[in-house]
Amino acid sequence: MTDRAAAFRALHRPGRPLLLPNAWDHASAAALAARGHPAVGTTSLGVAAAAGRPDGTGATRDETLDLARRLRDLPVLLTVDIEDGFSADPAAVAGYVGELAALGAVGVNLEDGRPDGTLAPVDLAAARIAAVKAAVPGMFVNARTDAWWLGVPDALPVALNRAAAYRAAGADGLFAPGAPDGTVGSLVAEVGLPLNVLHRPGGPDLAALGRLGVARVSTGSLLFRAALGAALHLADAVRAGRDAGLPAAPDYAWVQGLSAG
Repeated sequence: MTDRAAAFRALHRPGRPLLLPNAWDHASAAALAARGHPAVGTTSLGVAAAAGRPDGTGATRDETLDLARRLRDLPVLLTVDIEDGFSADPAAVAGYVGELAALGAVGVNLEDGRPDGTLAPVDLAAARIAAVKAAVPGMFVNARTDAWWLGVPDALPVALNRAAAYRAAGADGLFAPGAPDGTVGSLVAEVGLPLNVLHRPGGPDLAALGRLGVARVSTGSLLFRAALGAALHLADAVRAGRDAGLPAAPDYAWVQGLSAG
């Protein structure tokens, strides 16, 4: 395992969760790195929307790889959201993750949700994880189950069954977006992997999630959507001739400096 991969793994401390902000382009990732975040993830919605493509449909394989290439020189540990690996073929997914590793990525999110709104067969999802770990042993595979995200009935036992299969396949973490607050403690106790949850505005803060034993908290697409919302809010305010009341925007020179060199 490389020093960078080991450093990323060490950031996953149950009880002291890593806040993982998610970027969608070079500027957002560079700005987050400049603010002192040791690790940054990508957001598949942000990458897809910026490219004019739909999220969660396997349409951004090339754009995701290109973004990793553009972020490779930033002083930050990078983990990449690759949806379902952009292929049903475990060998193809492993090959793709190998390309990301060559660009310096130390982690990937690999999900079991499918574009048709169903979960992939658990054996297939586990096979993709196993293929990635065999090809790139040091890669931190954050196995995402969409049991709650897709509204699967009796999601908790479904998620626990999948967590066991993913752990056996070599997953390094479990991501359970949409898991209700009341299930987080059960997941921490039973999945046997560092647990990643999605930050929810108005939900438990980092300290509260830490007390439950969570190891990682992701912002997902929230930062991208907030940036888009702020842009719309400001444009509407300028058009209406009123004060937008937003925090001060970074100045030109600071943003220009994010791409220096």
